[in-house]
Amino acid sequence: MKRTFQSTIYVIFVITTFIALSKAFMVYENPFSVYENPLVWLALIGFVLVIVLKEVVNVLAVNKARLLQNEKEGIVPEESDAWVKKLLSKWTRAKHIDQEEEIILDHNYDGIKELDNTLPPWWVYMFYATIVFAVVYLVRFHVLDGDSQIMEYENAVAQAKRDVSIYKATATDLITAENVTLLTAPTDLKRGKAVFNLNCASCHLADGGGSIGPNLTDKYWILGGGIKNVFNTVANGGRDGKGMIAWNKTLKAADMAKVSSYVLSLQGTIPATSKAPQGEIWEDSKKEKEE
Repeated sequence: MKRTFQSTIYVIFVITTFIALSKAFMVYENPFSVYENPLVWLALIGFVLVIVLKEVVNVLAVNKARLLQNEKEGIVPEESDAWVKKLLSKWTRAKHIDQEEEIILDHNYDGIKELDNTLPPWWVYMFYATIVFAVVYLVRFHVLDGDSQIMEYENAVAQAKRDVSIYKATATDLITAENVTLLTAPTDLKRGKAVFNLNCASCHLADGGGSIGPNLTDKYWILGGGIKNVFNTVANGGRDGKGMIAWNKTLKAADMAKVSSYVLSLQGTIPATSKAPQGEIWEDSKKEKEE
């Protein structure tokens, strides 16, 4: 009766869970996407594990019952894993407990004796492999003057710098302080204003009048005016220890170009409160000379 009840509960669980998982998969647009519905996949994996464990328990129970029946009837089963034991014995060269008398050493201490087992072949082969590796390493790095780890690192860094230089020279959409241009399109300035309000207004105020940061509406600049200097300041930060943080790890280059252009669009506007001028006046002649 108990076994029938357990089987009934198990069948109901399997059918109910299968239907629930099927409906869950049908809800999603990409039902087999792990990223879209990870919880459903976890439930599916758990469902499969329950079924597998149930079958494993059944097999173990049947085998245990068979062993008890054979023991009761006096039947000695043949060892099905004899070849495994033979392989392990050959691979480890371990003596059977009945043969340990052959390898007991003469000396003993307080009744404790020691077995003179040979080293396992796998251990010996690994030891030989370390010797071969040491010889190759010695010849490669000490006789033939191969590159050390420091030299390999320096070569990798140099190659990476060359790759970056090639990329910068060939990339058409890469924006840097050297090639950035002033953007005047309304859509670009609108995006720049949004980036400014989200990241810059807390220090410069929404109208650019300045608070913790300097006033952005006058002609005074601490690190130079013009699109190139402003972009460089936004990307790499202000003065060490007391200036603005570098935004090149947070903002995309396109957004930095747009927010820099928006900052320059604030020139000449009248903020509600103006912070005292900081830095030097940026003249047009300086800008033209830089460009």
